[in-house]
Amino acid sequence: MTTQRPVGSLLRTAALLTGAALLLGACNHARQEVTASIPDDYRLRHPIAIQEADQAITVFVGRGRGGLSADQRAEIVALGRTWLREGTGAIVVEVPARTPNARAAHDSLREIRSLLAASGIPPRGVVVRHYTPADAQVFAAIRVSYPRLTAVAGPCGVWPDDIGPSVNNRGYLDNKEYWNFGCANQRNLAAMVENPSDLVQPRPETPAYTARRNVVFDKYRKGEGTATNYPDADKSKISNVGQ
Repeated sequence: MTTQRPVGSLLRTAALLTGAALLLGACNHARQEVTASIPDDYRLRHPIAIQEADQAITVFVGRGRGGLSADQRAEIVALGRTWLREGTGAIVVEVPARTPNARAAHDSLREIRSLLAASGIPPRGVVVRHYTPADAQVFAAIRVSYPRLTAVAGPCGVWPDDIGPSVNNRGYLDNKEYWNFGCANQRNLAAMVENPSDLVQPRPETPAYTARRNVVFDKYRKGEGTATNYPDADKSKISNVGQ
């Protein structure tokens, strides 16, 4: 004898199975979205951004000396020259006020402004600000800074997932790169680049050296070799043994 189940019971069982399948499918779909949101390319996970940052130097001034030392003068002149090439805003000179070395710092300010003017910086390109530290007895220094474009990447050292063998690690089973992979390389590249715009677009070509080009063309016209000969190239050799 066979026992037939009621139609209503079969419908309820089918509905439960269908609901469970939909729930499992939704979880799997959400898992795929989270996994796909992590780029596989380290250059996309840790992009190099171009932004403004301050280039600054600190000028230490004692209480009894108003003026700059030879090294400090060289630093100010070097800062003025680099500002002409890469500065994106005015040079800000922050001078301490109401401190034991305030008078000496004010005397040093005049020398700083004269050195910047001698470097080709117009008067409107220098802004002077006074500040008072929270503790008036603290040794305060003159801060000279200006904004410039710089390349940055990171922060590094972020570990959102376990990189060891685990079923909860989304990238381990698929042999994918972990999140922090390549971050240090991007950060070092951003710190080493001299002109951040080189990361975005190439520089224009400079004009050819006309004098050397005319010499090469004249040799080519005469049928001579266009390579440059260095008559003193062999003077640095120690021995001809083995030739």
